[in-house]
Parts: sequence; structure tokens; C-alpha cells
Amino acid sequence: MEEKLMSKKKPAYPVSQKLQDYLSRYNRDIKISVSYDDLLRFADGVNLYDQQDKDTLWISVYYEEHEREEIMDSLKRVYAVLHSDGNEQILPFLEVASIDYCTFGNSKPFRIKIKNIYNDNYTYFYVKRADASRIYGLELEHILSPNRINFLVYSDTLIEEHIAGIPGDEFIENYLEKCDDVGKAQIAKEFVKFNERCTILLLGDMRSYNYVVIPTHDFDHIKYKIRAIDFDQQCYEGKLKVYKPHIFKENFKMVDLVSNMLSTGVIELYQKEERAVLAKRIITSRTRLKQLMTCMTTDKISTQENLQQLRTELYEYTKDIKFKRSRSMGQIVKNALEFVSRNYEDVSLKRLMQQSF
Repeated sequence: MEEKLMSKKKPAYPVSQKLQDYLSRYNRDIKISVSYDDLLRFADGVNLYDQQDKDTLWISVYYEEHEREEIMDSLKRVYAVLHSDGNEQILPFLEVASIDYCTFGNSKPFRIKIKNIYNDNYTYFYVKRADASRIYGLELEHILSPNRINFLVYSDTLIEEHIAGIPGDEFIENYLEKCDDVGKAQIAKEFVKFNERCTILLLGDMRSYNYVVIPTHDFDHIKYKIRAIDFDQQCYEGKLKVYKPHIFKENFKMVDLVSNMLSTGVIELYQKEERAVLAKRIITSRTRLKQLMTCMTTDKISTQENLQQLRTELYEYTKDIKFKRSRSMGQIVKNALEFVSRNYEDVSLKRLMQQSF
């Protein structure tokens, strides 16, 4: 019988005043005239299907005529703030092509499709209910991963930019076997590094549909990158396994790929490389990271039961007593970053690191 890894339902945690002040300091806050709850007042919707006629679990929603114009105008203004620093001169060029609502998962987001009416180019952004743990996940991704992510918060509403790429489950099913050996070896390397980064930052539930694979053409070959797109399970669960993508059955083909393409020694080398790069990012972002950790260590973003379980499992895994003494999920993350820094940073940078936290 398969072990149950995830809790049935994760609650949304409110944004504390400390976190709100942090968001304001780094221009993550926004004042908008439409909220997540406003978008929930749709009148009707139709199911959306993919090219294979499978239900995508998204529905395209519609609004009453007396609300539609105001909602559409507000969403265009949100797009302008997200992508153009609030420049309203672009508004006449924009059109809300569709509003889709996801019926699956914790966050139940709205996906907004914005189209340029002159050339039909389009892009997406998402509207979700604000959740403190998800916001911490987004910030940690922005600061400590190789990727940058744009998002905004207003009251109980979270606005996230769209991350382009091939959904992991679709890539595994339709593209993985078509890659040549060089491509497969590179995907295996990226999965090892992605797996390591998620474990250290305690980003959970990275099943194949919660990350994307991004192919980039470079001269005579294709380079691949793996990016998380779902941050709902940032340091909430108590089981350490939840933070290891290779544990999930949805990723078993990726795990097989790693086993077939990389030796044990090479896997360990890539893991060490990722920890070393992460240690350098911690140093170069020390001021912002210290401010984020000040908020996170005092915030409640999980249950006491999950906290006790995770700190015990991390202590057994690392033998670092600091994990056992952690009093919050944020403190566990802070101790994880300090653990990586102590063990993988450049010796010449140790004095700098002592000032980071």
C-alpha cells in the first residue's frame, strides 16, 4: 500500500504585519480594485479540454454584464502594474481574452489571459487567495533559486506572473523519450539539482504537474531547465519525504532517467554543486534574506504537529541539534540555510556569512 505523504487539506495562513512591511519594502504590495473574492462571483462557466479531449480541470468563466466591464478594466490595470510598473498608457492596447478558474488543488487560482489587440500576442497571470506560506515560497524562489519571479500582494489577494514552460507531466509523457542521450543526460542533471534545491528550501509537493521543463535552443543542442510553478506547500508538511521530488511516483520516470544516465559519483557531484551555488546566493542576498527570515521565523505557517515531526526527522537526517530546537517552520528553513552555508561556502567568505543572519 502506498504511503500517504500529504495532508488532506492545507489551510491558508494570513499575511502578518511583519510580512506585509517586508513586501512593501521590496515593492511587492499593490492597491487594486478587484480581489480574489470578486472573481469568485462568476455567473457561469464551461469546462476546458486539451488537444486529446481530456478535461483540464479548468473552467472558462463569465460574469454578469453589470460587473464585467469593471472587472476587465481592473484586471488590465493589474497587468500594467505587474509588467509595466503601472503605466496606464498601455491599457488601450490590452484586452482580457479569458478568465479561467481551476477546480483542482489548494489554491484554486484564476488564470487571466491578456491579449495585445494589435498583434494578438498574449500572456497570462494568476489571481489567488493570499497565503503566507506560499508567499514565503515565492520569495525564497526569487532570492535563492536561479530564477526570478514577479508577484504582488494586496490584502487577501495574490497576483503571480505566469511561468512559461512544458508542464512536467506532459514533458515526461510526450517529450522525454524523444530526447537524444545528450539531452537526457542534461535533464537528469537538472532534476538532481532541482531535487536538491527543493529539499534544502523545504518546498514540498513537487509532483510532475507542479513544475515545468523549459527547453532552450543553444547552437547545435537544446538546454533544459526545471522550474517550480506551485509554492502552496512551502514548509507546511511534517514528513521530510514531501520535500524530495524523487519520492513521488509521478516523477519515477525522471528518477529512472537519473539512474540510467548518471553514476552515483556524478549525482553526488551535482548535489554538492547545487549546495555550493546556494551558499553563494545566501551570501550575495544576505540583507534581503535576513529580513525575510526575521518575518518567517516568527510566523505561524504550519501546525505544531507538523513542526515537531519535521524537526525530528531533520535532526535524525543531519544530526544538527539546531533542527531539534527549532520553534517554527521558518526557523527550520533558517537552520537549513545556515547548515548549507557552514558546509559548502568558500572559506574566504565565512566572515561575511557570519553577518548574514
